[in-house]
Amino acid sequence: MKKDQFRKNFWKEWKAVLGKNTTIKSFKKVDFSLIKSHLDTAKEERKNRSKEEKNKEKEEKKALKEKYGFAIVDGHKEAIGNFTVEPPGLFLGRGQHPKAGMFKQRVTPEQITLNLGEGVDPPKCPIPGHKWGGIVHNHEVTWLATWRENINGQNKYVLFSAQSSMRGRSDRSKFETAKRLKKCIGKIRKDYTANLKNADDEVAQQRATAMWVIDRLALRVGNDKSEDEADTVGCCSLRCEHVKLLDDNKLEFDFLGKDSMRYHNVVEVDPQVYKNFKTFMSGKKKSEQIFDRLSPPSLNSHLQSLMDGLTAKVFRTYNASITMQKELSKFDEDEMTVEEKVLFFNRASVQVAKLCNHQRSVPKTHQTQMEKIDDQIKDTEDEIAEVKAHIKRLNAGKEAKKRAAGEDGKEKKPFSNNVETCKRKIEALEDRIRKLKIKKKEKDTLKEVSTSTSKVNYIDPRISLVWCQKHNVDIKKIFAKTMRDKFAWAIAEVEATPDFVF
Repeated sequence: MKKDQFRKNFWKEWKAVLGKNTTIKSFKKVDFSLIKSHLDTAKEERKNRSKEEKNKEKEEKKALKEKYGFAIVDGHKEAIGNFTVEPPGLFLGRGQHPKAGMFKQRVTPEQITLNLGEGVDPPKCPIPGHKWGGIVHNHEVTWLATWRENINGQNKYVLFSAQSSMRGRSDRSKFETAKRLKKCIGKIRKDYTANLKNADDEVAQQRATAMWVIDRLALRVGNDKSEDEADTVGCCSLRCEHVKLLDDNKLEFDFLGKDSMRYHNVVEVDPQVYKNFKTFMSGKKKSEQIFDRLSPPSLNSHLQSLMDGLTAKVFRTYNASITMQKELSKFDEDEMTVEEKVLFFNRASVQVAKLCNHQRSVPKTHQTQMEKIDDQIKDTEDEIAEVKAHIKRLNAGKEAKKRAAGEDGKEKKPFSNNVETCKRKIEALEDRIRKLKIKKKEKDTLKEVSTSTSKVNYIDPRISLVWCQKHNVDIKKIFAKTMRDKFAWAIAEVEATPDFVF
């Protein structure tokens, strides 16, 4: 790990463990190569275990899951998601986290509180000489166990699996809430648009401007951060340094959003919104907040007054879902191949990912992967040329040439002496090239965005499922097995009501 903050935090924590009498005085002089070598060897040995050893471990894990991986809820067996506690290790965090490199301490049973039904015997503590920290009977929450981690002082939870019926009901409720917003979004927008000009009430004007940003740009509300937390920003915590006033009613936003992902966007805004930003930023230092009269609790309270259950996340879910529905409605090419349809779907998903700022760094292997596809296309084109030359020789009554060996030295399989078979071979090879070109376009489209987050959390899955059903696309092409399991409720619902509209 070469990050300065990580190394600084690790050294500070490690020195405390080593004690004052340690001979290690400089972190830079410590050689970790022997430890790395040992870990690499252990990893290799694990990889090279016999089939019997691997199967034994598999069975042991299966037995553990059967024992600890399920809970009985109202007489029904429900799968648990994370039934193991994270082992001690080094905290990585996301992005440029100020606590990266600190020690994640071991969690003992005494730190864990279990949430069980009344009159139920608690599961036996698996570590001899220890006992659970507490037992509660809270019917208002869905967690089964909780403890507080030592890095950020946050509670960690054991929750039901994403595939459980409880999580399914929770997911459906979330999307139904966003669907309810669709019915009153016009009234809400009319309300905050009117208050954009309310210069007599600065709080109302700032709140209206913030709501415009949350609604139109899908920004999070943003909470205050302490000095030892990552300096991530949301709407309420925007500072003057994060926004530039450009010409033609354009604003340039540049800050670190959730998970320390950079949000950089130049957007043309409503003239009144531009005017408000200019007013709110006037006379302030770069480090001062733009919405200094607005707090996350007050904004959230106002959202609740507009619609029961309304939060900034509901706006994001609504906008992500409605954007996906609009993008997919542009499809009118049923003559496309399945691969082309999937590419169209992924491009629609990219628009949602951009709206939600679900960016990612270009994978280090991206260029290599693109070059590999180019090589495959070139090899296939060469093979087509070979087959065509072979057909030409057959038509001329000449003897077929022996194919040159491949790069690996192996002899290539000879072409058929039947001209029609060779023509079908060319068609198959041309189809392969077409698929490879689509694959290349798809990889390039997705290189800087992550569509999985919006697919899992923000886009109502029923929108995608209805589109697949309408255009004969197997849902396996767009949803991995874990997502199909998670959205089993949506699959069943769309089968019953194929005309669903968000």
